[in-house]
Amino acid sequence: MSGTLRMELRIAGTGGQGLILASKMLAQALVAGGRGVAQSQTYEPTSRGGYCNADLVVGEPDLDYPLTTALDALVLLDQLAVDPSWHLLRPGALVLADTRLCPELPAGDCRALHLPMTRTAIELGSERVANIVALGALVALGGACDRELLARSVRAETPRLYIDLNMDALAAGFSLADAATRH
Repeated sequence: MSGTLRMELRIAGTGGQGLILASKMLAQALVAGGRGVAQSQTYEPTSRGGYCNADLVVGEPDLDYPLTTALDALVLLDQLAVDPSWHLLRPGALVLADTRLCPELPAGDCRALHLPMTRTAIELGSERVANIVALGALVALGGACDRELLARSVRAETPRLYIDLNMDALAAGFSLADAATRH
């Protein structure tokens, strides 16, 4: 993905999972790497539990159209997010689905991987960092930006009290992705 002029990414799940924050962190890392980024989100009026997604369109500094039309990568942190997102996949797109919260995927022309993102977050001490685990896996497998740029962005956007936890979650996401490529 990193060699393309334009790429479209979606992080999808339910409200309260930190999807918009994760996309903001990724957007900052991409901008730091010299890319143009447009970020948008969709969410249901319920604050927790309703469908939510955060989209990034990445390209040259001046993007011609800021909304997603064909996703190059999709992260699914809840089964609820599959139907609103699946039809937007570009052939050969990367799909990362949480093994616990999104166990079933439709057939499709994509590179789909189930990763234990929420389980990993729970093992680290808080399910709330599943978004950061997912971010690490997405960057490691999709090559959207440099890992160090993402780490700087996560550190910059994290309250001091949670920096160690978020950095551990990011490293765990990188490790999940590295293990997936070895199999």
